[in-house]
Parts: sequence; C-alpha cells; structure tokens
Amino acid sequence: MSNKVILTWLNKQRKKQFLNVKKIDLFKLRKWKFNKKEIHHESKKFFKVVGVRIHSNFYKKKNWDQPIIVQNEIGILGVIKNTKTNKYLLQAKVEPGNINRIQISPTVQATKSNYTRIHGGKNIPYLEYFRGKNKNFSLQTEQAFRYFNKKNSNIVSYVSKKINLDDRFRWFSKKEINILLKKKNLINMDTLSVFSSFIKKKKKDFPLNNKKTIAKWKNSLNKKYSLTNKIIGLNLIKNWNLSGKKIFHKTKNYFSVIGIRVKTNQREISDWDQPIIQGSKMAFAGYLIKKYNNTNHYLCRYILKPGSKESTYTCSVNTSKIDGYKKNNNLTNFQKKLIFNYFINSKGKKVYDNILSDEGGRFYQSQIRYMAYELDQKKDIKLPESYIWLSQNQVINLIKKQQIDIEARLLFGIINFKETI
Repeated sequence: MSNKVILTWLNKQRKKQFLNVKKIDLFKLRKWKFNKKEIHHESKKFFKVVGVRIHSNFYKKKNWDQPIIVQNEIGILGVIKNTKTNKYLLQAKVEPGNINRIQISPTVQATKSNYTRIHGGKNIPYLEYFRGKNKNFSLQTEQAFRYFNKKNSNIVSYVSKKINLDDRFRWFSKKEINILLKKKNLINMDTLSVFSSFIKKKKKDFPLNNKKTIAKWKNSLNKKYSLTNKIIGLNLIKNWNLSGKKIFHKTKNYFSVIGIRVKTNQREISDWDQPIIQGSKMAFAGYLIKKYNNTNHYLCRYILKPGSKESTYTCSVNTSKIDGYKKNNNLTNFQKKLIFNYFINSKGKKVYDNILSDEGGRFYQSQIRYMAYELDQKKDIKLPESYIWLSQNQVINLIKKQQIDIEARLLFGIINFKETI
C-alpha cells in the first residue's frame, strides 16, 4: 500500500467517521458522580479522578497536591502481525481528545470496562486474537504524572490465515509505518507503545557502564531521594480550584480536568460524557545519543513521579511545557542548558523531530514534541548525578523490566522502529 493510498483511505475514514466533542461543566456529566472526594462513573468502573498529596526531596518544590486519574484496570493494547506478509493490522480510530479526530491506532485499544462492555455497546473487533497463546506480551506503565500506578498489556499476536477486515482496518508494512511516523499527529501513542515494547537487541553491544556500575548509581540515588504519594479527596487538594465547572490550578498552569460530551458513529457506543485532562502547553521529550565503543548510548535520567512509588529512567529532557522553558522552575539549570544547546540550537545530527498526540481517550488535544540528536563523538558532557549513559541493549533490558517511563520508551521505539518484532 503506497503512501498515497494510505492517505486516501484515511481521508475516506475522516469523512465516514463522525465525531463531535463539546466541553461541558463537570457537574453536568451524565452517569458520572462529582462529589467532594472524587469524580467516578455510576458503575464504579472505567476510571475515577481523585487527589494525591506528594512529599518528595527530589524536586525543588518539596510538597504539592494535584488531581490524578486512578484506573486500576489493565487495558489491552494489541497489534496483529501476519507472519506470511510481515504486515501489521492497524485501525483508523476516533478518540474524543485527538487533535485531528482520527489517528492510526492498534488493532485493539481498549480498557477492561470497554472490552467487557460495561457501557452496553458493541463488541471490540478482533479481541479474540489476543486471548490465544501465539503472542508476545509486555506489561508497561503509563503516564505517571497524570495516572496513579496505571499499566497496560502490550501484545503482538501472530496469524497466518486471512482475516475479514472492517474498512476501518488496514494492513501496514514496517516501511509504511516508518514513513508515517514522520507525519504530525498521525500515529497514535498506543500504537507506539506496542511497538516500543518489543525492540530487538543488537548482536553486538558494548556498554560504557556495566550492570554493577548502573546498580550502584541507582541505589545511591534511591537512598538519597524519596517520594511518598497519598490518595486524598479532591476537596483537600491545596491550590486547586474546584468550581464544579472544571478543576484547575490557581496559577492556571499545569493542567485542568474538564468535562466533555461526545457523539460519534464509529465507536462501541454513539453518545457519552466523561472527564478528561487538558494540558496547558505543548510538552517535550528529547534524547541525546552518543556512540561509545561503536555502540549507541542514550542519555537517561533518574526520576521519581507522583503516580508511582518506584524510581524509573526517563529520557534526557522532558517537560510538560516547552514554551518559556527558561522560566520553568521544575527544570534544573542543566536541563535548560540541554534544551538550549542541543535541541533549540541543534548541535549534533538530527535523528528525529516531530509532534505527536498524547492518548486521546484521557487527554484532550495534548501534544508532545519528540526530538533526538546524535552528538559528535568528540563532544563530551559533564553529567549531574541523576544522569547516566545507557547502551542500546541496556535500554531494551530496562523496558522489559518496566523501568523506562512511557515518554522515553516511545521515543526510543520511534528511533529504533526498524528493529521492532
């Protein structure tokens, strides 16, 4: 399927798949309860919005409260691969938070409440292919600044027989997907989540830092830094305005929780309300890459997040807003220098630069600019204590152990997409 054929198919789907999203007050959400403690669905399924109180010595700001999504269900993010053609089955799917309505999504992208049909709507197409044995499976974490301990099952299921296709679904080659990754807001982040979970290791990998060095480095940071996160009622979160219409920080920074009313003709149900997170600015995630010992190394950073009790690794720099980064008190001086010296002024070989959407089921018109630059081998950077160079295979090993956060994992998967299974 040529690029032109794919875009023609997408344009047909945009005409066929109707979507209307209207912002409404939180207290007007149908089938949702907004009380002093939380926002939850009347079925007590799907997800809820609560408050969380953070105490940490890792950030400049030691204590803060914020709303957070609790979704204890483990969802399915699944892609079918045909072993005869080596093509992947993906779909053109509407999500209420998508900035361009339709994006290319996994074969199955569903919460447990959706695929068990709590909503009373249609079945999820092709769900049965992810219940067999012929598959690869990886449990991965989600955005821990907005979710509390959220995880999804990432699955690649293998078939060799012909599948009857709904016209929303198409087979894609790896080459076609790689081309589409260069287009703005087209490949859904859940599609990237699946592919990034299964990057194949390099046969030759010569790490700068061995296992003992990395373990010692991380253990020393775990002893020095800590984070506690306690779920509290929404009525108790400090410095946030709970007007009943929406929830927002008193500085009008960070993010808001808003209500939306959705109408569509191509989802499990045609009409629903829900709360959704609306970010304030475009986010940013960047990797610096450098060759050591003829092996690609990624500059990774130790981090603690409000939605997780365990430390993880993230990419070289990430922030919830890239505009006005110099005045962003959440960024260290070193991070600001990295943004200015290597991403804005582009010192190095550009590996990737594109804007992609966040997940449109929980985040409203949220975008992340993903960038990666390869440094000159002669160029060296003096690293603060929270940074370390990890080799290609070391990053892959940490992904398997759920120790690479989602922003870093997706960007790593994009850079190495040709090596996915």
